[in-house]
Amino acid sequence: MFRKEAPVWVVLGGAALACNAGFINVVGFMGVQQQAISHLSGTLSIIGIETVRADPTLLIRAILVVGFFFLGCVISGFVLRQSVLKLGRSYGVILAGESLLLVGAIYFFKHGSPVGDYLASMACGLQNAMATSYSGAVIRTTHMTGIVTDLGIALGHQLRGQPVEAPRMRLYGALLGGFVIGGILGAAGFSRFGYDTLLFPAALCGLTGLGYFAFKHYALQVKA
Repeated sequence: MFRKEAPVWVVLGGAALACNAGFINVVGFMGVQQQAISHLSGTLSIIGIETVRADPTLLIRAILVVGFFFLGCVISGFVLRQSVLKLGRSYGVILAGESLLLVGAIYFFKHGSPVGDYLASMACGLQNAMATSYSGAVIRTTHMTGIVTDLGIALGHQLRGQPVEAPRMRLYGALLGGFVIGGILGAAGFSRFGYDTLLFPAALCGLTGLGYFAFKHYALQVKA
């Protein structure tokens, strides 16, 4: 059961990463390819459509977006070894990798290459697999369907007078808010700076990684 408030580093870090994913996804939609990047439901639907319509270019592109997202998850699982969110793990390494992938994606996006989509999708896969659960709460930062569902269920329970896990709902609210804010910032940034606006989430990943490293070092020093 999720009865205690999540630590500040979990809430702020999760909201920052959700903001990051919302930002990246909007840039994918507003770009030339108009490709969803941070979640796979639509892309898997495209695979089904293009299998019937037999457009090999779109089909292969969609398959590669899914494949690179999956590869990012595999790498994250290999580096972190466990899926339970816990202070002390090598999250900084994953965040640094995500930052580098986004910088690489900018280059390919600006040259009209779909490789930009693949690198950005891989970055989102790294991020989403980085922290999947904390104290019974499933944490997703690159797609909001499950979070909106859980918030809706909680509201339904509350309307019937049933107890809800308020700390979990506040955490989910922070993730949802971060994703929406990221989308707004991504749209505004792309309208003005084009693909260069991805430097913002790349920098956010880097700064979040540095902040996590500093906090981890401080927490371990205090614990010692």
